Amino acid sequence: MTGTARQRASALYRGEVIHRRHAAPAHELRANVYSLLLDLDELEDLTRELSLFGHGKRRPFSFRDRDHGPRDGTPLKAWIVEELTRAGLSAERWSIRLHCFPRVLGSVFNPLSTWFAHDETGALRAILYEVSNTFGQRHGYLVPIDPEEGAAHRHTAQKTFHVSPFFDVAGTYAFRTAVPGERLNLMIRYDGPEGPRLTATHTGERRALTDTELLKAAAACPYLTFRVLRGIHWHALKLWLKGARYHAPPAPPARLVEVVKGPDALAGPAE
Repeated sequence: MTGTARQRASALYRGEVIHRRHAAPAHELRANVYSLLLDLDELEDLTRELSLFGHGKRRPFSFRDRDHGPRDGTPLKAWIVEELTRAGLSAERWSIRLHCFPRVLGSVFNPLSTWFAHDETGALRAILYEVSNTFGQRHGYLVPIDPEEGAAHRHTAQKTFHVSPFFDVAGTYAFRTAVPGERLNLMIRYDGPEGPRLTATHTGERRALTDTELLKAAAACPYLTFRVLRGIHWHALKLWLKGARYHAPPAPPARLVEVVKGPDALAGPAE
């Protein structure tokens, strides 16, 4: 698609990430961040029209295919369409949008990347939650969406992938999200056998994806990737000093992406 930033599906979001640990020892992490919603069909137009952002280019802000999915450079749209087909989903034409942190000055880390798959009518047909940990492992939870479900999507998944070294691989996730519009609202609650263990939220306000807005976001939140990684390790140290038990990472699931078909999990709004 060629056109102005206002016409694009791709956008920049400026907002906040909050992690609240409910299990002992209690802890909270807050961080101001910015993120991108990228329509994979718009990447080449964005690369051509922007000076600071590029797909596979050495620019201050960038996006590379090898940062997501199989991470071997496979074109990402072809990869996720194959995963959708494997999950029994089909469409005449797929529109894929990916919410993630950009690569900044050559480095990136995405604890969670969220993929939204729309069919040719514009209906949301699936969400893929792609989770990464700091041990270099990753796993995806692919959730087929009923087009009649409404704007707020609630579903659950059994936890099968090691994320925080201070939790074991047990319990369930309760997801609540909506397709990003003027606002970004994503919530994941992690429950263990004893009750809620952690609630993570990512909220934000939409901005046009332009060179000017990228500079404004970077000025408000410099060194994004460093801040994300520093925050993870700094708060991990705090938890360890509080007495949180360390769990060594087991091998990740054999399949990179698993299909989730869990029941609705949340009766109320995100925390």
